[in-house]
Amino acid sequence: MPEKNYTRVIYPGTFDPVTNGHLDIIERASVMFDDMIIGVAASPSKNTMFNLDERVELVKQSCGHLTNTSVVGFNGLLVDFAQQQQANILIRGLRTTMDFEYEFGLTSMYRKLLPGLESIFLTPSEEFAFLSSTIVREVAIHKGDVAPFVPRSVNQAILAKLKQ
Repeated sequence: MPEKNYTRVIYPGTFDPVTNGHLDIIERASVMFDDMIIGVAASPSKNTMFNLDERVELVKQSCGHLTNTSVVGFNGLLVDFAQQQQANILIRGLRTTMDFEYEFGLTSMYRKLLPGLESIFLTPSEEFAFLSSTIVREVAIHKGDVAPFVPRSVNQAILAKLKQ
C-alpha cells in the first residue's frame, strides 16, 4: 500500500452565518484530512449580516472542538488563498443540482488558474440538505427562530445583531 501524503485542504465560504449544515461538512471533512483550513471569504460584493472579523470569530467558536482545523479570513481570489496556504484540495458542499452546476463551473476555472488544485464535493447529511445561510438570514430577519439551524453562539450573535 502506498504511503499516505500529508494533505491540507480548504473549506471556503462566506459563512454568513455559519450553519449546522456547514458544521456537518466541516466535522466530516476534518476526519478525512490531516489539516483543514476554513477560509472565510470577505465577499465585498455581498451584503453580509456580519463583517469578516465577526464571521471568522463565529466560525472559530463553532469549530473550537476540532483540533486539526484553523479559521482564516481572506480577501481576493480563492486560488491565491489556496496557494498562500499551500493547500491542494478544496472542499465544497453540494445541496442541489443547481449547486453542482455552479460548482462545476468554478472548478473548471480553478483548474485553469491553478493547475493541481482539486475539488472534493460533499453532500450534507439529510437533515441539513435544505439549509443555507441565506435561508437562516431570511428567517431571522422576519423574527423566526433559527436556533435549530445554527450553533448556540451564532444564534446569540444573530439576535444581538437584529437588536441593533
